[in-house]
Amino acid sequence: MPSVATSSDRAATSQAEVSSEIGAIEAAYQRAGVEETQPRLDYAPYRSSVLRHPTKDLHHADPEGVELWTPCFGPRDVGALEADLTIGQRGEPIGERMVVTGRVVDGDGRPVRRQLVEIWQANAAGRYIHQRDQHPAPVDPNFTGTGRCLTDDDGYYRFTTIKPGPYPWKNHRNAWRPAHIHFSLFGTEFTQRMITQMYFPGDPLFALDPIYQAITDRKARDRLVATYDHDVTTHEWATGYRWDVVLTGASRTPMEDS
Repeated sequence: MPSVATSSDRAATSQAEVSSEIGAIEAAYQRAGVEETQPRLDYAPYRSSVLRHPTKDLHHADPEGVELWTPCFGPRDVGALEADLTIGQRGEPIGERMVVTGRVVDGDGRPVRRQLVEIWQANAAGRYIHQRDQHPAPVDPNFTGTGRCLTDDDGYYRFTTIKPGPYPWKNHRNAWRPAHIHFSLFGTEFTQRMITQMYFPGDPLFALDPIYQAITDRKARDRLVATYDHDVTTHEWATGYRWDVVLTGASRTPMEDS
């Protein structure tokens, strides 16, 4: 008689495939070499990494001349309501409402005051409102996924948003990105723009994500992960996470080169 695969057999096969993928990806990470605190520009497990940074020599520019033509933002330009991603539409977005807050500091721990912080993210189903995102997950008509604010005198930012979902991407077979929020910060000058990602604690997809693992130094990777903070929660309204950003120095938050 032909053999019949049971549910336990299929589960074992699926687990073996997952374990094999983890092993292959981890081996590629180990071959990458020494640990580094910033993402590698050309990182083999992250197939499109070569497309995510300049490939030609940079052009030198007069910093004073650049500053004369770059925009700046103040309280009159950024409204307080722009930091709440759960309002401004006809209804409420679907998903876990949460508060994300933290400090932006320099390498000496000094607050970076009145600086523009922008975020963008997927919705609770892991879908961006973008024409290129064709992931077969629902678009939330009440969630744009974008917000911005200015840091206060102590360097604090604060957003109210929805916890994003993971989503598939085509880097490798059965590839899924961990839930994350993109951050853009401008430091002490507009020309010092920094782009990075904030992750959530305990995500099982960390070991399988080449973008996260492109930072080969474990402590540097850990700096990208927010901390659940019950003091940040709002009673019967929102959970709370805390994530600080260090712009310079040995403990600088890993950033994306653009």
